[in-house]
Amino acid sequence: FMIKRAEEMVREIKEQMRGGQGSVVINHIFKQDEINGRARLIARIELEPNCSIGAHIHENEEEIFYIIDGIAVVEDHGVAQTLKAGDASITKGGEGHSLRNGGDTNLSVMAVILLY
Repeated sequence: FMIKRAEEMVREIKEQMRGGQGSVVINHIFKQDEINGRARLIARIELEPNCSIGAHIHENEEEIFYIIDGIAVVEDHGVAQTLKAGDASITKGGEGHSLRNGGDTNLSVMAVILLY
């Protein structure tokens, strides 16, 4: 059994992540070495307006986005979909996607990457 307080979580800032625009804040809820499961990432991702994560492909893993707050635009194979709080998406192995803040307030997303 493990409890991790918000102030104990590692906060990472990435600039132009995967060729995207602006800054991406990654709040690592649990790091890979803190769990026994096959997850590579369990994090809350925050993007300010006009910020994005560029297009990338997931090999031998899948990524789940759950929108906590704000408006997200997820592009998959050239098709853009708008998601709002409570919506979710999954990008399976061999597929690619990008994520951008599609609104004028901060975007908050729960992201989980599961390894095959």
